[in-house]
Amino acid sequence: MDPVRNPYAPGAGQRPPELAGRGRELDVFDVVLERIARGRPERSLMLTGLRGVGKTVLLNTLRSEAINHLWGTGKIEARPDQSLRRPIAAALHMAVRELAPRHRAPDRIDAFLGVLKAFAQRSAPTGRGAAAPKLRDRWQPGIDVPASSGRADSGDIEIDLVELLTDAAAVATDVGTGIAIFIDEMQDLGAEDVSALCAACHELSQLGAPLIVVGAGLPHLPAVLSAAKSYSERLFRYQRIDRLDRIAADQALCAPAEREEVEYEQKALDLLYDKSGGYPYFVQAYGKATWDHAPRSPITAADVRVAAPEAEAELAVGFFGSRFERATPAEREYMRAMATLSLVEGEESGRDDMDAAVPTAEIARALGRKPASLSPARDALIKKGLIYSGERGTVAFTVPHFGRYLRTQPA
Repeated sequence: MDPVRNPYAPGAGQRPPELAGRGRELDVFDVVLERIARGRPERSLMLTGLRGVGKTVLLNTLRSEAINHLWGTGKIEARPDQSLRRPIAAALHMAVRELAPRHRAPDRIDAFLGVLKAFAQRSAPTGRGAAAPKLRDRWQPGIDVPASSGRADSGDIEIDLVELLTDAAAVATDVGTGIAIFIDEMQDLGAEDVSALCAACHELSQLGAPLIVVGAGLPHLPAVLSAAKSYSERLFRYQRIDRLDRIAADQALCAPAEREEVEYEQKALDLLYDKSGGYPYFVQAYGKATWDHAPRSPITAADVRVAAPEAEAELAVGFFGSRFERATPAEREYMRAMATLSLVEGEESGRDDMDAAVPTAEIARALGRKPASLSPARDALIKKGLIYSGERGTVAFTVPHFGRYLRTQPA
């Protein structure tokens, strides 16, 4: 098989050649856009799931849909320990610039940009003894109009964000369209920023304003939002992005191959699904390796077996190993105990991926330690995005098949 024609694309956030199994999510978003266009109230949207299931790809696709509907859009990626103020200002600046050519009153755009500039430049309230803003926060937005005063510049992120997003929505109303802000890795926002974002979305929903937030994050994102505002369960529409079912996984492999006049034998597809577990990133990784090793069409199960070690080696280094290397020895010990216990939990619950959630008390018992003494390791792993706590007292891996990888590693 010609490697130059290989259609598969395993990569972080890289759109696969066939976006299979996400039709329901795209349909839901189209309904949201149409309802808002008709002045109907709608909730912002949150996508949750493990790493490697295609959340970022879907987020980018939804943004493209919004652009096709002539919406103003902006996208940011949340980072731990970074304030929301600077990146969301940049995203809104981009969104309003997309709408500006269609606005009949340039003064209205300038007035909003003045508010946006004031918001972007305003750090937390200062006073005697207050720490100077970090260099990365001394940001000057590329806005030519002077900063306004008295709007979105109090220094209280919740007050300021509500006012800023309300004014942005008014600009979108003027041109008969909407604004969508896309936030990736949303679970990494600070507690104050999450609270402010929830408050702003709450205000916008009450006003019926044409501005929505589309977030993507790990499975515990709903818990993060709920901890910030008790009404967040009713504020957002949550969509769990999971692995592909068998039909969708086959489509992800076969549709790109057919465009290159290549076919798969049924047993090859059976084995590829077994190897990948239906996780989109793994589907692309095994598909790419199999294509490169197959001598001709149709691709057979024997081709998959020959190629699988190469795909697994690449995953071990780039997908699993890079994450494992970020952990300290104490954190690795914690994860190894998790991996052993998750196998038992998975067998008892009948899960076929054997990476079930594990009670933290069981991890402490397995390591012969008190639960409190393991809290630093657990909290650090959560902060690094390697594990998450979906329910109180339990933890699970954020990466599919990570437990299986750890069980193959020497202690």
